[in-house]
Amino acid sequence: MTSAPPAGPGVLKTAPGPTAPPPTPAGRRDVRRALTRVLPLSPAVVLLVLFLAGPIAYCAYIAFTDLQLTGQAESSFIGFDNFRAAFKDDAFLNAVWLTLVFTVLSSLIGQNTLGLTLAVLMQRASKPVRTVTGGIVIAAWVLPEVVAGFLLYAFFRREGTLNAVLDWLHLPSQNWLFTLPILAVSFANVWRGTAFSMLVYSAALNEIPKEITEASEVDGAGGWRRMWHITLPMIRRSIGTNLMLNTLQTLSVFGLIWVMTRGGPGNRSQTLPLFMYEQAFQKSMIGYGTAVALLLLVVGSLFSLVYMRLLRTEV
Repeated sequence: MTSAPPAGPGVLKTAPGPTAPPPTPAGRRDVRRALTRVLPLSPAVVLLVLFLAGPIAYCAYIAFTDLQLTGQAESSFIGFDNFRAAFKDDAFLNAVWLTLVFTVLSSLIGQNTLGLTLAVLMQRASKPVRTVTGGIVIAAWVLPEVVAGFLLYAFFRREGTLNAVLDWLHLPSQNWLFTLPILAVSFANVWRGTAFSMLVYSAALNEIPKEITEASEVDGAGGWRRMWHITLPMIRRSIGTNLMLNTLQTLSVFGLIWVMTRGGPGNRSQTLPLFMYEQAFQKSMIGYGTAVALLLLVVGSLFSLVYMRLLRTEV
């Protein structure tokens, strides 16, 4: 037997390592399938980053600066000073309180309750009544916010329609936009936004099996008991969805209140969107106004978390 010659100097003998298996046809198909799903979404993702995530990130940065519209060469980073100033500002705290009052009255109570009531009544009404009622309610919803604001301003003003009706009935009239401005704008938002709740609840009520309703009637359950023990539990998820969407929309209402009262008289109807606009564009304090906008975003997020928790709860 002859042995193999020794390896030359500087030459290392290594065992051959494992080689990667060539891609299988199935693996290539999976990659192509993933690319096919991702590529059509890439333009939308790019647009969301440019026009949504980008501006939000920039606004978040501005909220921590003293940026102003006029009279300033450059801005500087001031940390949480804008937020501390907001919570020490009586006008800001007043705007927070009025925003909560406006949201509770016009969204949680007004639009939600009236929308459910109309949906229940329209289920039992004849087709002509449903058509006329639905058309009137939806017409108020599709009106531009500014147009709706002018209509309700004409309704509530001193020489407006409401006082004319009260005078005709020999009842005392008043300047509603001066004496009760937050109630006037809350009613205006209910008038304009009830149609959405009505459509949501109409769809939810149509999904309730008729067998359940008929069985409860046979068992002798009255209308209120059926509503409380059967209807409301079965449409609870629709109620949560409607409350979340209505609340977020109500928190951002600006044009309706601006046209009717401009936040006045004084600041008695100045909600957070109007306060933010005043600070940022009328007083030129962009940094402070943006900080208020972020706080409004936090309020909306808290409401959303509560409603999402409600939606995750099983019936």
